Amino acid sequence: MTISDFRLGFGAMRLTGWDRPADPAEAIAVARHAVELGVDFIDTADAYGLGANEELLAQALHPYPAHLVIGTKAGQCRPGPGEWVPLGRPEYLRQQVELSLRRLRVDRLDLFQLHRIDPEVPAREQFGVLADLVREGKAARVGLSEVSVEQLALAREQVEIASVQNRYNLADRRHEDVLAYCEAAGIAFVPWLPVANGALPQPVTEVARELGATPTQVALAWLLHHSPVMVPIPGTSSRAHLAENVAAREITLTAAQLAKLG
Repeated sequence: MTISDFRLGFGAMRLTGWDRPADPAEAIAVARHAVELGVDFIDTADAYGLGANEELLAQALHPYPAHLVIGTKAGQCRPGPGEWVPLGRPEYLRQQVELSLRRLRVDRLDLFQLHRIDPEVPAREQFGVLADLVREGKAARVGLSEVSVEQLALAREQVEIASVQNRYNLADRRHEDVLAYCEAAGIAFVPWLPVANGALPQPVTEVARELGATPTQVALAWLLHHSPVMVPIPGTSSRAHLAENVAAREITLTAAQLAKLG
């Protein structure tokens, strides 16, 4: 079951700050423009903007187009700006799911991902909540974030996993084994930080110059070429930058350019 036919999603985190968007009207316009450009997967989380991110997406897009998948996450709380703490107690996850349903104005989440595995809670208990959510009809699909192959395999003993969201980009390929597992199992791989905050290797700039493209576009094009299950989610608060990111789908990399990128 795919989460995106378009294969290039939108990471909504930057639409809100620590608590609320600085310019709500522009943030709403960016979210709407993503859908206008063909994006069919939007990634958010309960901790983005302390829930304001989900509320903004509902304000911008509800009632949602039938083809649009909105994925949200819980399992990592944010006690302060720049602070992230795994929190996977079953009662907490259930509470956050109920809040996400309310904020997104839906009866069932398109995709719910465990934001982090809490090392203080048995993993099977956290995966059990995912299975319960599917059985109860509160989530159509479930996924995981920042997991190893072993953790992914353990989760799949309890529930079907639709997606894995791990950090991955041209400069950071530590999860190549997880990507390979996802390919074999037909699981969507959603790389977060897909363009490494611009900290890309020098060959990216060279290839971008050859193509008349930006380094960001080349980095996204490489991800799309690298694996058929890849669904990058570049984020931005700018409509112009959003359009630039989506245009990366039209870039074709030659064999020589792919070899240069490694």
